[in-house]
Amino acid sequence: MTAVAAIEVRGLTRRFGDFTAVDSVSFRVQTGEVFGFIGPNGSGKSTTIRMLCGLLEPSAGEARVLGLDVRKDTEAIRARIGYMSQRFSLYEDLTPAENLEFYGSVYGLANARRRERVARLLEEVVGDPAVHRRPVRGLPTGYRQRLALACALVHEPELLFLDEPTAGVDPLSRRRFWEHIYALAEAGLTVFVTTHYMDEAALCHRLGLIHAGRLLAVAAPADLVRDHGSVEEAFASLVAAGPAAVATPGGAKEGPA
Repeated sequence: MTAVAAIEVRGLTRRFGDFTAVDSVSFRVQTGEVFGFIGPNGSGKSTTIRMLCGLLEPSAGEARVLGLDVRKDTEAIRARIGYMSQRFSLYEDLTPAENLEFYGSVYGLANARRRERVARLLEEVVGDPAVHRRPVRGLPTGYRQRLALACALVHEPELLFLDEPTAGVDPLSRRRFWEHIYALAEAGLTVFVTTHYMDEAALCHRLGLIHAGRLLAVAAPADLVRDHGSVEEAFASLVAAGPAAVATPGGAKEGPA
């Protein structure tokens, strides 16, 4: 029996009036994979992630997340995924511990389980006990970033969406953040991450390269480096050539619908 893909997208499209933000995109993300969605600002990354999270209805096409239809099963999807937005959806007047308590209650965690998850995430993700009881508004960006990740993980999701999670974060915090991502993936969590940092792209198992709403290619970073010299050069070449299918590990091909 073929395992259900964590994400399966076919011809996914989103229009805003006459503007097409995401144009007939198709790809699959396997369970346990760190999948990077790479492209410049305005390329359609965040619009795609919002559709997959059930926050924005597609104009056309199909998408299934954890086997569930993004049009019909939005509540069921939201209960099983974690989502970290670019803007770090934190309550500024609350402490990290209080933010985690709040999100745990929103997801319906029982008191004992919620306390256990909060304590564990404060230690393993947020770090430094000195900041646990300080209001979020006074914390450095790196701590706020890690707290936002912890809030997305409090209910133990099966699939984690990270929308440009390292934007505006210093290089050391970015490195530590990716260490957390790999630890999560090694524990079996599927991670879908959008970024415009090409050095982060090389850390993913596979990449979807998107430009102006069109999916240019899906491939492993090593394949892109082999064929083009670097991920940056691959992206530039594919933009110049237009949408094209690229071989993925295992010999399958993926590309625009």
